[in-house]
Amino acid sequence: MKTKKLTLACGVCVAVFAGLSQAQATTAFDRNSPYMLGDWNGQRTALKAQGYDFSLGYTGELATVLDSKNTSSHPTKYSDQFSLGADLDLNKILGWQDTQAGITLTYRNGQNLTGSADALQHQISQVQEVYGRGQTWRLTNLWIKKQFFDQKLDVKVGRFGEASEFNSASCDFQNLALCGGQVGNWAGDQWYNWPVSQWAIRAKYQLQQDLFFQVGAFEHNAENLKRGKGFNLSTDGSNGALIPVEMVWQPKLTVHALPGEYRVGYYYSTVDQNTSGQRIDHKQGTWISAKQQFTAQAGDSSRGLTAFASASFFDQDQGNSDDGQVSNMQNIGLSYVGLFDARAKDEIALGVARIHKNLSGYNNEYNAELYYGMNVTNWLTIRPNVQYVYHVGALKDGNNAWVGGVKLTTAF
Repeated sequence: MKTKKLTLACGVCVAVFAGLSQAQATTAFDRNSPYMLGDWNGQRTALKAQGYDFSLGYTGELATVLDSKNTSSHPTKYSDQFSLGADLDLNKILGWQDTQAGITLTYRNGQNLTGSADALQHQISQVQEVYGRGQTWRLTNLWIKKQFFDQKLDVKVGRFGEASEFNSASCDFQNLALCGGQVGNWAGDQWYNWPVSQWAIRAKYQLQQDLFFQVGAFEHNAENLKRGKGFNLSTDGSNGALIPVEMVWQPKLTVHALPGEYRVGYYYSTVDQNTSGQRIDHKQGTWISAKQQFTAQAGDSSRGLTAFASASFFDQDQGNSDDGQVSNMQNIGLSYVGLFDARAKDEIALGVARIHKNLSGYNNEYNAELYYGMNVTNWLTIRPNVQYVYHVGALKDGNNAWVGGVKLTTAF
């Protein structure tokens, strides 16, 4: 029933926006436009030229159990997220040279197959990455940044999450262990990923054109996780800071200038108390990741083979009730864009992840996903996928399950 109501609500929203756009733009629903609602009769481009860049995006994820070693039920769940944002060029708006600002609001809704299906009981990862951190409205970004010394130094201050700057990665897969930066997924008592924000500062220095170093400090405040604290700006409840450092290399390789990104980082937490008031040791962790495009098809660098891999390592404290006891995780994958000439923007991808839980009776949980990303239009991508979860919960005799899913993303 909730899914039907959600679908109806989404349809109403689309219809309202479509009606508004048709009244002022002739390019709404143009498959070649990056936005469903087009250019607002040229006003979108005009606003961007003045320093106002607005966005409205939607991600929806459907998941169902296809088969399971130990169970026979086949439940289906749907979860989604709206994000509304604005990037502001304050040089154009206010005359503040090399200064930008950003704001993002998010709304998460729906249900989680991992938390409700018998086949996935105690799964460490999730088969719908968009679910979590409170199904509610949140202020996800509210920041300003300024560049100094011929734009070599970039300082960002405000409210944002660690993974928007550190341990960042793309999120095209539907399985959580293959989507985005992984540190916040397994050290989530200390590191808060999207859509949670906290007070923070980040300083980045461009050592050379393709190489930069950055350091940050992020307030640790468990109040920010609460469902009713999505717009919390208070520091009441703060009990330390998480301090990450990272080196990032972004080369362009071969004559086709094929993009790559290589990251290595470390974080240290000054937090010495968990949510139960228990004294805990200061935690730390490290990560390394690589993503590189290796081929261009017929000289077209927008098509070709890309590989990625990452590894993260964490402290654990078995006496800390907030600690998930994951000591390390790794993932690896391949994607190919434009495999078929008739579908030059479609993508096929395969990824595998290993999550290790360091407790007696536990070992590794493996998550794999294969998806085909259909570029229906430049503003709508649909990714049907098949996932396999081996040793659910990292139990040595854990269940194995096949999951079918569909992930769709659109930009209004």
